[in-house]
Amino acid sequence: MSTTPQTTTGATLDVDRSDPAYRGWLKEAVRKVQADANRSADTHLLRFPLPERWGIDLYLKDESTHPTGSLKHRLARSLFLYGLCNGWIRPDRPVIEASSGSTAVSEAYFAKLIGVPFIAVMPRTTSAEKIRLIEFHGGRCHFVDDSRKMYEESARLAVETGGHYMDQFTYAERATDWRGNNNIAESIFRQLQLERFPEPAWIVATAGTGGTSATLARYVHYMQYDTRICVADPDNSCFFEGWTTGDPEVSCDCGSRIEGIGRPRMEPSFVPGAIDRMMKVPDAASVAAVRALEGAIGRKAGGSTGTGLWSALKIVAEMVAEGRTGSVVTLLCDPGDRYLDKYYSDAWLGGQGLDIAPYAATIDSFLVTGVWPG
Repeated sequence: MSTTPQTTTGATLDVDRSDPAYRGWLKEAVRKVQADANRSADTHLLRFPLPERWGIDLYLKDESTHPTGSLKHRLARSLFLYGLCNGWIRPDRPVIEASSGSTAVSEAYFAKLIGVPFIAVMPRTTSAEKIRLIEFHGGRCHFVDDSRKMYEESARLAVETGGHYMDQFTYAERATDWRGNNNIAESIFRQLQLERFPEPAWIVATAGTGGTSATLARYVHYMQYDTRICVADPDNSCFFEGWTTGDPEVSCDCGSRIEGIGRPRMEPSFVPGAIDRMMKVPDAASVAAVRALEGAIGRKAGGSTGTGLWSALKIVAEMVAEGRTGSVVTLLCDPGDRYLDKYYSDAWLGGQGLDIAPYAATIDSFLVTGVWPG
């Protein structure tokens, strides 16, 4: 065991590691990432058509209009700024991420923007379209057969390459400025200002890292709104069980079929105490809801959008039953063209043993009668 030598001469010890070339690169990298946000207009708030007599408005925050086509564009931008300003991302060294797809697509975009390599560690079952998009933006895909191994494999690659493991599942909740700065929560409330119910009764999110629900909940508390936050969780995910039991060590044995959300462990970025409610949504219900969305507004979206929409419709049904008026907001997380071989494929549904017919019938019946079937 060695000890640090101490001076006995009274001299001041001084080590200056400032690097003008690196600081110049850093300033330019941060400028490029911030300029991307400045160029991007805010995402739209779409209305889901409901009967006027109900006195309830349902909105979807359309995050698919970001440059990389998903909610994860916001997260990737925040993670890159966080990593750059902490001195973790360095010139010519790779950024590595554990991701089932959309975060990796967005991070590949920002890595290319600032000129560093990018490696996405992902399950072998990730959709072909997401793999194509990652590679389109200059990223490289590194596959694992067991989604639970993504974390350690990402850390190993970072050590091996001298790169930086971004670790969205740890840093998502702290990289985003939840007090404002045009985060998703501030954007939603600003866009609702001229609506008849500008303060929503509920905002429904889904959890992959947990960072979005943490941002929404913290902002609502900080601004002293009465809005409640609900998190919808798919099959093969442990957030619901961990939240209801209070057990941070809960886990499950297989990965989520709803790409981008659901995790086999309680992620560090998930903040259980900040949210008000959780729902466990069957995967077949998620697919039925996302197909109903296409019928309602003519837009295809990914499965995670369906998970949130199913929960939002269930909340609307409660409000109708109780005679309450107001608004509910959920998220359109990414476009459906990334999942044509999954959630829009009857062959895939059959292979997964998913029967969406009962859930589709529930939605159809509710939108006509206003009553959620038992």
